[in-house]
Amino acid sequence: MNIIVCCKQVLDPEAPPASFKIDAAANKVLPPQGVPPVVSPFDEQAVEAALRLKDKLGGKVTVLSLGNNLVRDVVKKPLSMGADELILLEDPAFDGGDSWSTAFALAQAIKKIGQYDIIFCGRQAADWDAGMVGSGIAELLGIPSVTVAKKVEIVDGKAKVDRVVSDGFETVEVMLPALITVSNELGEPRYATLKGIMAAAKKAPIVWGPAAIGVNAAQVGSSGRRQRLVKLFQPVREGKCEIMKGETPAEAGTNLALKLREVKVI
Repeated sequence: MNIIVCCKQVLDPEAPPASFKIDAAANKVLPPQGVPPVVSPFDEQAVEAALRLKDKLGGKVTVLSLGNNLVRDVVKKPLSMGADELILLEDPAFDGGDSWSTAFALAQAIKKIGQYDIIFCGRQAADWDAGMVGSGIAELLGIPSVTVAKKVEIVDGKAKVDRVVSDGFETVEVMLPALITVSNELGEPRYATLKGIMAAAKKAPIVWGPAAIGVNAAQVGSSGRRQRLVKLFQPVREGKCEIMKGETPAEAGTNLALKLREVKVI
């Protein structure tokens, strides 16, 4: 099996909310001071899905990541988990893209890679949560896609996928090559081993700019955007608390019930 996994470096979603700041004029999130970025957790589960297939069927897992000034210790994590190769689309031209320009650049890179049976992506990135890049890549490559997978098997040359739906899951089959986005219901990704970390440290990633994948810089990143971000802001969170009083606990309980009925909670 030749498997490609798309992974994104993101701001740590577990960082304290107070550490995030907005540059309202530039419509940008400012990186929290002292908080290193991470691989998007959904993408780690996509790596895990790929490695489970590799464990059963053999083959090669190639990780593809896009951005600028990518932190090597971060983007190499899939290698330490067991992936075989890391390709970085890294250039200032890739900055500030939207779902379209990101999917376009990744699709062009996948065409350059050539042979593949399955492309895995996380169900969505843990920063913007748009969930459109995976399906966009499939559309641009002209291959079928299955979203929010919780289990992936290869049966008779087809991918058998359990995918999450609102009231459970459904099982579908899809011809290969195909793109599959992986949900957190797949389960926890494996830990990187010491041996894997040491091996990853010695592997140099392949780095491609726009020209290497056959595109003009104006087609990717902020120049290739098809969406315009109008306003980025942090919502104001406010809360009010009213203490129900009474001469006895029973009277306070009655007053609480009356208040809840008044505001139509009960």
